[in-house]
Amino acid sequence: MKIDFWGQEFKANMVVGAIGGFIIAVASSLGGFGGGPFVVPLMTVIMGLPIYVVVGSSLLAIFFNTLMASSRYYFFGQTDVLLFIIMAIGAVSAGFIGPRIAKRLSPIWVKRVAVVGCGYLGLKLLGILP
Repeated sequence: MKIDFWGQEFKANMVVGAIGGFIIAVASSLGGFGGGPFVVPLMTVIMGLPIYVVVGSSLLAIFFNTLMASSRYYFFGQTDVLLFIIMAIGAVSAGFIGPRIAKRLSPIWVKRVAVVGCGYLGLKLLGILP
């Protein structure tokens, strides 16, 4: 499949993407974890797509799952609506601005920033960092 993004054309093997996505979906369902950290490397390393294309695709992939989970929390009265609105504005804005910034940067630097951010988040979630 050919993908045209901001005047650049990329090729992606949809069969590899579908099979890899299926395996990730099954594993994440069985394990009870999100598949995002595995889908992004699938798309960048195996399918060869640039990171600034993958970020938006990844956000779109988790949007519907997040929407359904958020709606359940809302119906049970467990949602801070103001925080939700602020976060939604930030996410949509970042979805438009982020790829433009990432396209101007070297893919190596984008990956390095992502690794540092994920590492920091992981250490915070494990309680290693305050």
